[in-house]
Amino acid sequence: MAAKDYYEVLGVSRDASPEEIKRAYRKLALKYHPDRNKSKEAEERFKEISEAYAVLSDPEKRAHYDRFGAAGVHERYTQQDIFSGSDLFDLLRNLGLNLDGFDLFSDLFGGFGGRGPQGPQRPQRGADILTETTISLEEAAFGTEREITFSKTDTCDTCGGSGAAPGTSPRMCDACGGRGQVSTHRQTPFGSFVSVTTCPRCRGAGSVIDTPCPECRGTGRRGKRKTISVKIPRGIEDGMKIRIPGEGSAGERGTPSGDLFVLVHVRPHERFRREGADLHCDVPITFPQACLGTRIEVPTLDGTATLRIPPGTQSHTVFTLKGKGIYSLGGSQRGDLHVRVVVSVPRKLTDEQRELIERLDALLPPSTERRKDKGLFGRIRSR
Repeated sequence: MAAKDYYEVLGVSRDASPEEIKRAYRKLALKYHPDRNKSKEAEERFKEISEAYAVLSDPEKRAHYDRFGAAGVHERYTQQDIFSGSDLFDLLRNLGLNLDGFDLFSDLFGGFGGRGPQGPQRPQRGADILTETTISLEEAAFGTEREITFSKTDTCDTCGGSGAAPGTSPRMCDACGGRGQVSTHRQTPFGSFVSVTTCPRCRGAGSVIDTPCPECRGTGRRGKRKTISVKIPRGIEDGMKIRIPGEGSAGERGTPSGDLFVLVHVRPHERFRREGADLHCDVPITFPQACLGTRIEVPTLDGTATLRIPPGTQSHTVFTLKGKGIYSLGGSQRGDLHVRVVVSVPRKLTDEQRELIERLDALLPPSTERRKDKGLFGRIRSR
């Protein structure tokens, strides 16, 4: 399906409730289902509304769509994943729409497997989840800890992840004898051949559920919001991801959970600019300080440090304070702080100040460079 707005496809607002989304899908399905409408346009429209409903009716997929859009959904989920666990098939049955063998969905959704939610596909590992957080430069430099809240599918509390209704349990698949695979023998002019495929009855699980859990509809998973504490290591850079194994969505019917990835953004600093493990900043000094030399206090991530300015320092000279930068990720040593001093030219002068500067200018030896750019005093006189 083209990257359209799922909410617009169903004709609902972005804050629509689950019941409003379901009601909109029922209405559109009755209008565009191929049993009711034989046109090619209706078939394409039915694909759109079905995918939109499958995403927006699932809390985890909806949250991912709200953050990353349709392109993000298709990057993270396969077509099978999008429809996995959806009650879409139950809705269509209740509306009396044709689902014979689910061949209709094989035609409409291609790789969906040809058998709706019972297609020949092994229970899959849980999906990975991507979330984001923003930290300050100081937190990136020294490390921090953040509370991260995100949406995920977790193990169903009602069935404990088995997918079976309370008081029941999955039974061994009689089609494959619990192996999850079936063998097919074929006799050809070239001999006997055996092909081994995933069992279409249990989808490779080796067991089947006769009475699905009413809460999770047999998937063993439910949508939840979860908050965990994430340690952000010192030296992390903007755009890096932290992987937390096993904190992604729960796998289907007991298969392993996916991972959680936290994308870290580092907020721009008002004073410092970062380049790897080094920091850069500008510090203003006066003309007398540049001429005579001095000691100034410059800001660092640890507080302040004393910097010696030698006599005759030119504007835009860069001084380096060793070890006052940032730890590199996983490193034990800090980078440097590069301080560029900028000579500040006064914008307004009293008559006495102007007279003193003009007298000093007259005493200074002529300079080709001073004549070329008027020098500091020329710039002051021209103001």
